[in-house]
Amino acid sequence: MNKIVSKFGGSSVANARQIEKVRQIVISDPARRLVVVSAPGKDETDLEKVTDHLFNIATDGGHFRLKGKTLTAAQSFESVMAKFASLVKDLGIDGADILRDLEADLNSPIEGQKRIDFFASRGEHYSAKVIQRYFRATGIDARLKLPEEIGFVVSERFGDAKVLPATYANLEQSLDDDGVAIIPGYYGLTLKGDIAVLSRGGSDLTGGEVAYAVKADLYENWTDTNGVYQVDPRQIADAAVIPELTYKEIRLLSSKGFNVFHFDAMVSCKKRQIPINVRNTNNPSAPGTMIVSAREPHETAVGIARMDGLAFIYIEKDMIGETIGFTKDLLDIFKDYNISTHHYPSDRDDIAVIVDQLDLRGKTDGLLDDIRRSLNPDVLEVNYDLSLLSPVGIGMKDTPGVLARAAGALYQESINIEIVDQGPSQMCIHFGIHECNAAKGLETLYRTLLKK
Repeated sequence: MNKIVSKFGGSSVANARQIEKVRQIVISDPARRLVVVSAPGKDETDLEKVTDHLFNIATDGGHFRLKGKTLTAAQSFESVMAKFASLVKDLGIDGADILRDLEADLNSPIEGQKRIDFFASRGEHYSAKVIQRYFRATGIDARLKLPEEIGFVVSERFGDAKVLPATYANLEQSLDDDGVAIIPGYYGLTLKGDIAVLSRGGSDLTGGEVAYAVKADLYENWTDTNGVYQVDPRQIADAAVIPELTYKEIRLLSSKGFNVFHFDAMVSCKKRQIPINVRNTNNPSAPGTMIVSAREPHETAVGIARMDGLAFIYIEKDMIGETIGFTKDLLDIFKDYNISTHHYPSDRDDIAVIVDQLDLRGKTDGLLDDIRRSLNPDVLEVNYDLSLLSPVGIGMKDTPGVLARAAGALYQESINIEIVDQGPSQMCIHFGIHECNAAKGLETLYRTLLKK
């Protein structure tokens, strides 16, 4: 029998109605025996996500204060308890013990970063417990497989834990039984026995690692959209779902603002060439988007990503291109300030470093001072409010004139290109334009490269 790992995101388990849809999907295919679940997402009754409430409890209200909101830890506690009480009631299961255990966990005396990770993990932990009990109440042989029991071991990098190699053999052995396994995503256990969470959106990572460990035939990522769209459908209403993408294409798209799922989740699947199918829990008859190792392109560009809120630091100095180690020395300064860089297009005597604008907050003066002191540039400028529009597609490599067509279309709309950069794979072009022109620029590139 084929082996399918099915991961259901927060919107898929947001309430009893959604969980029943999950149950119907699982029982519709006997190969769906490994089910990874997220914390309950927001529905029409919620103002905030469960995971955000859990962070807020762990930080005594600090999480929402940083967002300019006035929700206290006590209010978040009530919201989380009410959410799970509603799930238990609406699903018609006996969950008094689940609610007691949840309340005890939310009053845990754990301190420091370990406290934050432990509290953050409780959304997935108790989501899995509720869903497993509901499945069993409806006649499914469902078994709870907690990360701390199946050997899902991670590093001690709290808040951004990494899966340790021992996990794969542990999972292969622990998940090799009959019935349906319900596995909470997002967290694991350190070698010292502490709960540590993966990066935000880590349930996708859990699903990918489980698929790799058990040598799955397919990894399904169930969400609230029909698949991966050519562009964000909230920005271009008639954008279509992409039927098939390569791992490389989805990585390029997702690293530039396509937030369908955590792009690191596919790394392990790619190693074993496990296809990933992005599906819609609310429309399970739709085939979704299949992500595969290789495909035959029938188009030039397959999608266009848009990333806003960027800035670029521009440096001009004679002989940059002939100075060995200049780019490394420059990027080391950004590293010292813990600023991630997206691109650094360069010429013989100048270079630009593109970063998230928010990452510069409180750091700009020190960063520029260090660049001046270390590299003595002739010109040093910061340019804000940049957007990147990035057409992606393996068909672009062998199609002459794509860059010219795209740039010409932007020119016809009087949109100035601040920066242009093409990756060496020739599968992606990045147009940096002023953010005020981003919507018009995206529509222009969509019309020029994608719309049939």
